[in-house]
Amino acid sequence: MTKLSVNINKVALIRNSREGNLPNLVQVARDCEAYGAQGITVHPRPDERHVRYSDIPALREVVTTEFNIEGNPTEKFLELVLATPPAQCTLVPDPPGALTSSQGWNTLAHKAFLTDVVARLQENGIRVSIFIDAEEAHVEGAKATGADRVEFYTGNYAREFPGNPGRAVAPHARCARLAGETGIGVNAGHDLNLDNLQYYRQQVPGLLEVSIGHALICDALYYGLQNTIQMYLRLLK
Repeated sequence: MTKLSVNINKVALIRNSREGNLPNLVQVARDCEAYGAQGITVHPRPDERHVRYSDIPALREVVTTEFNIEGNPTEKFLELVLATPPAQCTLVPDPPGALTSSQGWNTLAHKAFLTDVVARLQENGIRVSIFIDAEEAHVEGAKATGADRVEFYTGNYAREFPGNPGRAVAPHARCARLAGETGIGVNAGHDLNLDNLQYYRQQVPGLLEVSIGHALICDALYYGLQNTIQMYLRLLK
Protein backbone atom coordinates (compact mmCIF):
# COMPACT_ATOMS: atom_id res chain seq x y z
CA MET A 1 0.00 0.00 0.00
CA THR A 2 1.20 3.50 -0.84
CA LYS A 3 1.51 5.56 2.34
CA LEU A 4 -0.44 8.78 2.87
CA SER A 5 1.43 11.69 4.44
CA VAL A 6 -0.87 14.59 5.31
CA ASN A 7 0.58 18.04 4.70
CA ILE A 8 -0.75 20.34 7.43
CA ASN A 9 0.53 23.63 6.01
CA LYS A 10 -2.98 24.87 5.20
CA VAL A 11 -4.08 24.19 8.76
CA ALA A 12 -1.22 26.44 9.91
CA LEU A 13 -2.29 29.07 7.38
CA ILE A 14 -5.75 29.22 8.97
CA ARG A 15 -4.21 29.49 12.43
CA ASN A 16 -1.90 32.31 11.33
CA SER A 17 -4.83 34.38 10.05
CA ARG A 18 -5.78 35.20 13.65
CA GLU A 19 -4.00 35.65 16.96
CA GLY A 20 -3.97 32.62 19.21
CA ASN A 21 -3.59 28.94 18.49
CA LEU A 22 -6.73 27.82 16.67
CA PRO A 23 -6.58 25.36 15.08
CA ASN A 24 -3.93 23.78 17.26
CA LEU A 25 -1.37 22.38 14.82
CA VAL A 26 0.02 19.82 17.23
CA GLN A 27 -3.44 18.45 17.99
CA VAL A 28 -4.30 18.30 14.29
CA ALA A 29 -1.14 16.29 13.64
CA ARG A 30 -2.08 13.89 16.43
CA ASP A 31 -5.61 13.57 15.09
CA CYS A 32 -4.48 12.93 11.50
CA GLU A 33 -2.39 10.04 12.77
CA ALA A 34 -5.27 8.74 14.89
CA TYR A 35 -7.49 8.85 11.80
CA GLY A 36 -5.06 6.69 9.83
CA ALA A 37 -2.48 9.01 8.24
CA GLN A 38 0.87 7.25 7.92
CA GLY A 39 2.90 10.44 7.97
CA ILE A 40 2.81 14.18 8.63
CA THR A 41 4.41 16.62 6.21
CA VAL A 42 5.31 20.25 6.85
CA HIS A 43 6.90 22.83 4.59
CA PRO A 44 8.25 25.81 6.57
CA ARG A 45 8.83 28.69 4.16
CA PRO A 46 11.07 31.69 4.81
CA ASP A 47 8.11 34.05 5.39
CA GLU A 48 6.51 31.49 7.76
CA ARG A 49 3.06 32.12 6.32
CA HIS A 50 2.24 28.45 6.85
CA VAL A 51 4.12 26.29 9.33
CA ARG A 52 6.52 28.33 11.44
CA TYR A 53 10.04 27.28 12.28
CA SER A 54 9.01 27.40 15.94
CA ASP A 55 6.32 24.75 15.26
CA ILE A 56 8.83 22.09 14.27
CA PRO A 57 10.19 21.00 17.68
CA ALA A 58 6.68 20.51 19.11
CA LEU A 59 5.57 18.54 16.07
CA ARG A 60 8.73 16.45 16.08
CA GLU A 61 8.00 15.54 19.68
CA VAL A 62 4.45 14.23 19.05
CA VAL A 63 4.49 12.72 15.56
CA THR A 64 4.72 8.96 15.93
CA THR A 65 4.41 7.97 12.27
CA GLU A 66 6.74 9.42 9.62
CA PHE A 67 7.65 13.08 10.01
CA ASN A 68 8.61 14.67 6.68
CA ILE A 69 10.04 18.19 6.57
CA GLU A 70 10.25 19.66 3.08
CA GLY A 71 11.72 22.90 1.87
CA ASN A 72 14.49 24.77 0.12
CA PRO A 73 17.79 23.66 1.70
CA THR A 74 19.07 27.05 2.77
CA GLU A 75 21.48 27.05 5.69
CA LYS A 76 18.72 28.17 8.05
CA PHE A 77 16.47 25.34 6.84
CA LEU A 78 19.22 22.75 7.21
CA GLU A 79 20.02 23.92 10.73
CA LEU A 80 16.35 23.47 11.62
CA VAL A 81 16.19 19.98 10.13
CA LEU A 82 19.41 18.85 11.76
CA ALA A 83 18.29 20.19 15.15
CA THR A 84 14.97 18.31 14.95
CA PRO A 85 15.74 15.30 12.74
CA PRO A 86 12.70 13.97 10.88
CA ALA A 87 12.36 10.55 9.30
CA GLN A 88 12.58 12.19 5.88
CA CYS A 89 13.67 15.53 4.45
CA THR A 90 12.36 16.46 1.01
CA LEU A 91 14.48 19.01 -0.83
CA VAL A 92 12.36 21.49 -2.82
CA PRO A 93 13.79 24.32 -4.96
CA ASP A 94 11.34 27.01 -3.83
CA PRO A 95 12.54 30.54 -4.56
CA PRO A 96 11.81 33.11 -1.82
CA GLY A 97 8.19 34.23 -1.93
CA ALA A 98 6.99 31.31 -4.05
CA LEU A 99 3.22 30.80 -3.77
CA THR A 100 3.64 27.04 -3.96
CA SER A 101 6.09 24.40 -5.20
CA SER A 102 5.62 24.44 -8.97
CA GLN A 103 8.73 22.74 -10.34
CA GLY A 104 11.41 20.26 -9.36
CA TRP A 105 15.18 20.39 -9.18
CA ASN A 106 17.40 20.23 -12.20
CA THR A 107 19.47 17.49 -10.61
CA LEU A 108 22.13 17.70 -13.31
CA ALA A 109 22.80 21.42 -13.00
CA HIS A 110 22.73 21.31 -9.17
CA LYS A 111 24.43 17.94 -8.71
CA ALA A 112 27.35 19.17 -6.59
CA PHE A 113 25.15 21.22 -4.26
CA LEU A 114 22.57 18.47 -3.83
CA THR A 115 25.23 15.82 -3.26
CA ASP A 116 26.66 17.84 -0.37
CA VAL A 117 23.23 18.43 1.17
CA VAL A 118 22.17 14.80 0.81
CA ALA A 119 25.36 13.59 2.50
CA ARG A 120 24.99 16.07 5.34
CA LEU A 121 21.44 14.93 6.08
CA GLN A 122 22.14 11.23 5.70
CA GLU A 123 25.06 11.49 8.13
CA ASN A 124 22.45 12.40 10.72
CA GLY A 125 20.21 9.44 9.94
CA ILE A 126 17.70 11.34 7.79
CA ARG A 127 16.26 9.80 4.63
CA VAL A 128 16.47 12.27 1.75
CA SER A 129 14.02 12.75 -1.10
CA ILE A 130 14.57 15.20 -3.97
CA PHE A 131 11.56 16.94 -5.53
CA ILE A 132 11.80 16.61 -9.34
CA ASP A 133 9.77 16.85 -12.50
CA ALA A 134 8.97 13.48 -14.06
CA GLU A 135 11.93 13.41 -16.46
CA GLU A 136 14.30 10.48 -16.81
CA ALA A 137 17.43 12.63 -16.73
CA HIS A 138 16.45 14.10 -13.37
CA VAL A 139 15.77 10.64 -11.92
CA GLU A 140 19.28 9.59 -12.94
CA GLY A 141 20.67 12.86 -11.62
CA ALA A 142 18.97 12.36 -8.26
CA LYS A 143 20.39 8.87 -8.02
CA ALA A 144 23.87 10.26 -8.70
CA THR A 145 23.57 12.61 -5.70
CA GLY A 146 23.08 9.65 -3.37
CA ALA A 147 19.47 10.53 -2.52
CA ASP A 148 17.23 7.78 -1.18
CA ARG A 149 14.10 8.83 -3.02
CA VAL A 150 12.64 11.23 -5.53
CA GLU A 151 9.29 12.97 -5.20
CA PHE A 152 7.57 13.55 -8.52
CA TYR A 153 5.93 16.95 -8.94
CA THR A 154 2.38 16.00 -9.98
CA GLY A 155 0.96 19.45 -10.75
CA ASN A 156 1.22 18.89 -14.51
CA TYR A 157 -0.36 15.46 -14.15
CA ALA A 158 -3.30 16.97 -12.25
CA ARG A 159 -3.84 19.66 -14.89
CA GLU A 160 -3.78 17.19 -17.80
CA PHE A 161 -5.69 14.40 -16.09
CA PRO A 162 -9.27 15.51 -16.90
CA GLY A 163 -8.60 15.63 -20.64
CA ASN A 164 -6.27 12.67 -21.13
CA PRO A 165 -5.35 10.59 -18.08
CA GLY A 166 -3.09 8.22 -20.00
CA ARG A 167 -1.00 10.97 -21.50
CA ALA A 168 -0.87 12.80 -18.17
CA VAL A 169 0.51 9.84 -16.24
CA ALA A 170 2.82 8.39 -18.93
CA PRO A 171 6.03 10.27 -17.98
CA HIS A 172 5.48 9.44 -14.31
CA ALA A 173 5.08 5.74 -15.08
CA ARG A 174 8.23 5.76 -17.22
CA CYS A 175 10.26 7.56 -14.58
CA ALA A 176 8.97 5.30 -11.82
CA ARG A 177 10.10 2.25 -13.77
CA LEU A 178 13.51 3.83 -14.25
CA ALA A 179 13.71 4.66 -10.56
CA GLY A 180 12.98 1.04 -9.72
CA GLU A 181 15.71 -0.13 -12.08
CA THR A 182 18.26 2.25 -10.60
CA GLY A 183 17.33 1.58 -6.98
CA ILE A 184 15.81 4.87 -5.86
CA GLY A 185 12.41 5.11 -4.15
CA VAL A 186 9.43 7.05 -5.52
CA ASN A 187 7.18 9.54 -3.72
CA ALA A 188 4.75 11.97 -5.33
CA GLY A 189 2.86 15.12 -4.48
CA HIS A 190 1.14 18.30 -5.59
CA ASP A 191 -2.54 18.67 -6.58
CA LEU A 192 -3.33 14.99 -6.09
CA ASN A 193 -6.97 14.66 -5.05
CA LEU A 194 -9.93 12.30 -4.77
CA ASP A 195 -10.48 12.38 -8.54
CA ASN A 196 -6.97 11.66 -9.81
CA LEU A 197 -5.19 9.83 -6.98
CA GLN A 198 -6.34 6.26 -7.53
CA TYR A 199 -5.47 6.28 -11.24
CA TYR A 200 -2.04 7.69 -10.47
CA ARG A 201 -1.40 5.02 -7.87
CA GLN A 202 -2.52 2.27 -10.26
CA GLN A 203 -0.31 3.47 -13.12
CA VAL A 204 2.89 4.42 -11.28
CA PRO A 205 4.80 1.31 -10.19
CA GLY A 206 6.54 1.19 -6.83
CA LEU A 207 4.89 4.35 -5.48
CA LEU A 208 5.91 4.46 -1.82
CA GLU A 209 4.28 7.62 -0.53
CA VAL A 210 2.08 10.56 -1.51
CA SER A 211 2.05 13.88 0.32
CA ILE A 212 -1.34 15.62 0.11
CA GLY A 213 -2.37 18.83 1.81
CA HIS A 214 -4.38 21.44 -0.09
CA ALA A 215 -6.98 19.12 -1.64
CA LEU A 216 -7.33 17.02 1.50
CA ILE A 217 -7.97 20.04 3.71
CA CYS A 218 -10.49 21.40 1.17
CA ASP A 219 -12.30 18.06 1.16
CA ALA A 220 -12.29 18.02 4.96
CA LEU A 221 -14.44 21.18 4.97
CA TYR A 222 -17.24 19.08 3.46
CA TYR A 223 -16.56 15.54 4.66
CA GLY A 224 -14.76 16.07 7.97
CA LEU A 225 -11.09 15.37 8.60
CA GLN A 226 -11.43 11.79 9.82
CA ASN A 227 -13.71 10.73 6.98
CA THR A 228 -11.57 12.50 4.38
CA ILE A 229 -8.37 10.76 5.48
CA GLN A 230 -10.16 7.42 5.26
CA MET A 231 -11.41 8.29 1.75
CA TYR A 232 -7.86 8.98 0.59
CA LEU A 233 -6.54 5.84 2.24
CA ARG A 234 -9.10 3.69 0.42
CA LEU A 235 -7.86 5.04 -2.90
CA LEU A 236 -4.32 4.00 -2.01
CA LYS A 237 -5.10 0.37 -1.13
